[in-house]
Amino acid sequence: MKFGETFTEYLRGEEEWFLEKCRHVEYKKLKKVLKKCKTTCNSTRSNDEHIISSTTSLSDSCQCQSCPWCDEMFFEELMKEASDIAGCFRSRVRHLLHLHVATGMQRYMMSLRRCFMDERQALLQEGQILIQYITMNAIAIRKILKKYDKVHSSVNGKKFKLKMRAERIELLHSPWLIELGAFYLNSGLDKVENLNNSSFGRVSCDYLNDDQPMMQLMLPNSIELEFDLTCAICLETVFNPYALKCGHIFCKACACSAASVMIFQGIKAAPNNSKCPICREVGVYAEAVHMIELHLLLKIRNKEYWKERMISERSEMVKQSKMFWNEQTKYMIGY
Repeated sequence: MKFGETFTEYLRGEEEWFLEKCRHVEYKKLKKVLKKCKTTCNSTRSNDEHIISSTTSLSDSCQCQSCPWCDEMFFEELMKEASDIAGCFRSRVRHLLHLHVATGMQRYMMSLRRCFMDERQALLQEGQILIQYITMNAIAIRKILKKYDKVHSSVNGKKFKLKMRAERIELLHSPWLIELGAFYLNSGLDKVENLNNSSFGRVSCDYLNDDQPMMQLMLPNSIELEFDLTCAICLETVFNPYALKCGHIFCKACACSAASVMIFQGIKAAPNNSKCPICREVGVYAEAVHMIELHLLLKIRNKEYWKERMISERSEMVKQSKMFWNEQTKYMIGY
């Protein structure tokens, strides 16, 4: 079965109610744009009587490196769709994880709900839907960009991928995908038989105690992803991790140190001109994401290391707090 038919079947499947609320790649529409472009370019080339070498056969693809027809309709539409898909995935995963780590009255209400419905099964189902949603749309984008480059004999499709990464909307490199994987492991859903079905993928994180801690995600359609959980500053497994806007993940204490702020002030107190220690991008601290599920995974899977780092961070935070307030006191009273 061709991917176009598979994608259409997915859109009309059991998750149709979910897809009505979320944007998806208009795969058929974009393919029609490319088909029309190919026909138009071949017709124009014939009318202009271009000279073709006798040793080179006429291919079905046009040879234009830049196509006004596609550039106007294709990339603008695809960028908007990718942005909307990334935003929908982010908001739905955030809501799902918020329910998992709820506190206070909300946690009490959820415990009452469990008396009347299987909350664990509901979370499993929504997680599966989100994994399939992000995977199918990522494949659709990859396929359509590959088709664009084939039709135009260009590399603009590859350049567009780089632009998506620069705009932080590359779907399979979202820190929320790591959080969703950690949520599955924390909930024990990786041991549920349905989750190991090839339709929904598999999550594993068996190397937290090693020198190179990794999270491995086996997504639908045999897509394998590996996420390095090493902090690039302290070179240890990330503790109390934060993902900066650029996507790089650091320990809270390390990120605060790099931004020249104290731990108790928090990452978001970093100056606007603070740069990511890896990519040197400016202004990435304000929208940093606290990866609570990943932190909880470390606490569950590597208790000794977690305890050691917790004591160390608290000690450093108390030390910094004392220094800060001593300086404030001296400033206020003049000595």
